[in-house]
Amino acid sequence: MDYFNAKDIIPPDLLREVQKYINGAAIYIPLVTEVRKSWGIKNGARRKYDERNAEIKCLHKKGMSVPQLAGKFFLSADSIRKIVR
Repeated sequence: MDYFNAKDIIPPDLLREVQKYINGAAIYIPLVTEVRKSWGIKNGARRKYDERNAEIKCLHKKGMSVPQLAGKFFLSADSIRKIVR
């Protein structure tokens, strides 16, 4: 997260308005929702878990039991059931 001096980036009229609510303190301004990337997209975790879950579903359809899948993927039986549902 980058930090900026508000007087360098915010128009003076808007800065005076913001100062009415918070004066001299640091605030966090979140990203616009449309710009924010969903969980796991940036570091590839989402793709990794999607691939793993697809493999679990495929193996379950081929007849592998929930306890076998839990052991193979080091997950609880409840987690496996949620994935194959």
